[in-house]
Amino acid sequence: MAEGHSPSVRRRRLSAALKRLRGQSGMSAAEVANQLNWSSATKVTRAERNEWKFPKRGDVESLLDLFGVEGEEREHLLSLTEEARGRSDWHKYADLFPGSLPDIEAEAVRIRTYEALVVPGLLQTPDYATAVAQASQVVPTEQIERKVESRMLRRGVLNAPAGPHLTAVVDEAALRKVVGSHNTMADQLRFLSGMAAHYKVSVLVLANEAGAHPAIDGAFTLFDFPRPEPGIVSISTGVETLYVEDGEYFDRHVLIFDAIQNLALDPQGSLNLIDSIAAEHEKRA
Repeated sequence: MAEGHSPSVRRRRLSAALKRLRGQSGMSAAEVANQLNWSSATKVTRAERNEWKFPKRGDVESLLDLFGVEGEEREHLLSLTEEARGRSDWHKYADLFPGSLPDIEAEAVRIRTYEALVVPGLLQTPDYATAVAQASQVVPTEQIERKVESRMLRRGVLNAPAGPHLTAVVDEAALRKVVGSHNTMADQLRFLSGMAAHYKVSVLVLANEAGAHPAIDGAFTLFDFPRPEPGIVSISTGVETLYVEDGEYFDRHVLIFDAIQNLALDPQGSLNLIDSIAAEHEKRA
């Protein structure tokens, strides 16, 4: 699934580009609508907020004409328009991912994540993922198998030629917390150690000795996209996942991530601690 493009993310990228172009033009949404003889400014703002189902090529061409977009940029945006009209390969899991997480992961060029209490989703084993889903008491029992299946499929994005690089900073607490059983934890940490050798994966452990740190209030994930598309900050709660595209908000979280990355153990020190804790779980299994 990770090999194809994501129509939902193409729509998001197209919307962001149109909003940027209007800003550069200095025109208001109402002025754009008036110039194009559209019924209201709402049509413009809905397009910029990605509140359209299938972008119409004629509408996009009219906007590009108005903004004077030509050459490669025009071809690129019209190509996005066509690609945005399809259906995601992940449509059968749409009920599990209202925020289009698999599509976002597939389109990102870099993913940076901090987890305080669990192993990052892309690096979980089936048994560990099942135990997490069962413990949440939010996912209906009949959906747990599908959720775990989809999580394993999502990992394919790391093997895609154009897939993102993943940097995961994991708190030591997540490695010591017994999720499922000590056997489950030992297998999970051995797998995590192996994934750290993947050419697109970096795993760093934020040891207990680091004490209080800038991300102590909670986990988050940063998704970077090809410029000039804006990045996304993802924050999960017990019942939903929030996706924020505000530039200032994203930049603040980049600073937080950089700070905890600097506080984390180096790659070899992280692997040593992961293997040590895995051995502790094995002894207690």
